[in-house]
Amino acid sequence: MRKLLLLTMLGVLTGVSAQTKDGGITLQMLQEIQRQNTPTASDRALRNALAANPIDNLAKNQANAGALDTYFSVETKKQSITDQMSSGRCWMFSGLNVLRANFAKRTDSLTVEYSYDYLFFWDQLEKANLMLQGIIDTGKKPIDDQRVQFFFHHPLGDGGTFCGVADLAEKYGLVPMEVCPETYSANNTSKMSSLVQSKLREQGLELRRMVSNGKKQKEIEQRKTQMLGEIYHMLIITLGEPVKEFTYAFKNKDGKAVTAAKQYTPQSFYEETVGGTLNGTFIMVMNDPRRDYYKTYEVEYDRHTYDGHNWKYLNLPMEEIEQLAIASLKDGRKLYTSYDVGKQLDKKRGYADTENFDYGSLFGTTFGMNKADRIATFDSGSTHAMTLTAVDLDAEGKPTKWKVENSWGKDWGQQGCLIMTARWFREYMFRLVVDKQYVSPKLLKDYEQKPIMVMPEDPLFQVDD
Repeated sequence: MRKLLLLTMLGVLTGVSAQTKDGGITLQMLQEIQRQNTPTASDRALRNALAANPIDNLAKNQANAGALDTYFSVETKKQSITDQMSSGRCWMFSGLNVLRANFAKRTDSLTVEYSYDYLFFWDQLEKANLMLQGIIDTGKKPIDDQRVQFFFHHPLGDGGTFCGVADLAEKYGLVPMEVCPETYSANNTSKMSSLVQSKLREQGLELRRMVSNGKKQKEIEQRKTQMLGEIYHMLIITLGEPVKEFTYAFKNKDGKAVTAAKQYTPQSFYEETVGGTLNGTFIMVMNDPRRDYYKTYEVEYDRHTYDGHNWKYLNLPMEEIEQLAIASLKDGRKLYTSYDVGKQLDKKRGYADTENFDYGSLFGTTFGMNKADRIATFDSGSTHAMTLTAVDLDAEGKPTKWKVENSWGKDWGQQGCLIMTARWFREYMFRLVVDKQYVSPKLLKDYEQKPIMVMPEDPLFQVDD
């Protein structure tokens, strides 16, 4: 038995050596790695604990687990909390939360909740067209070209940015939630999105062949229109057909109708509740410490509609972004913002702080990358949009903590909201959309400079979902 065990061990070690190429794990390396990891009594205790418990439960910093301070010196009016369910539409929920808050502030008594299903229908159709037209535009490039690969890899998704809210709402209008309620596929987008993407890839290959075979532009356009008709049908089946006219009476905060019922189209409802064009009224700012500050950047093909606006942003230090947010909040205006929300998040408490979890001590190591390093290595980036609603300022006017309305339901976190410390905000907040009235002339001038084009494959430029 002992001889058999020795032969087995020799076979394992010989196998390591025989299969190793330059740069692989050699027998000598493996022995050194194992010498470094002789288990201690503490290691064995942790291994036993982690075998039956989540990592966060053991890494939780109890010194940081006291009662939360929920007072905010600057806070906008509360509104109902939304729930995006199992979808990546946080960008739309946050954007429409801002629009309905602006409407409530302007009217001082009327409320509205917009239909997410309605705008999502047009978002998916427009993204389908963006993909198919992109395939046509790049039809003479090889299929392994980076841009061609981008379109086939990402035919469409349910994520996005505030630019999409602005372009889609201006083009297709808005309707109330009561007129176009959520469907199962709007709340659970995965399967629908998978099927539409498969169809788009199939259609994209056909369009590429038409281009390579020298078909006339008019014939290609006609075929693309037919293809979009197929996508439109799939969207009707899953999301319902978009409403063209409806009757609606506005309600107050208690849900009581306070206006006479009136006939609307989506466009006229948009005009009455939003009041005019959105594009041109705001700027998007971002904190990307890898790049020069006070420069404007634009992300190629990062838009929702082919004829719409790319995501363009002014890169600013966090101190400047904080001041823009404070000015807006002091005037009662909520803001679209986005974050790497999963980092150091205490989900049960609805509390984000850099000291919530001590993973370094748990694993006997350090996690020492700064914000720029995390972005550059794909370790961090914008993952989720939320609506910034409040800030607490100290005696010198500096922020100590912030609060956002989330779109994960009213029972999540702090009654549907998330409280974040100032230090967490600086590390994991990435972009903010602010009305131009709160932006200095200098920054507005900086924003209007010719943008530096950035590729959508950049680690920071993932859509919010």
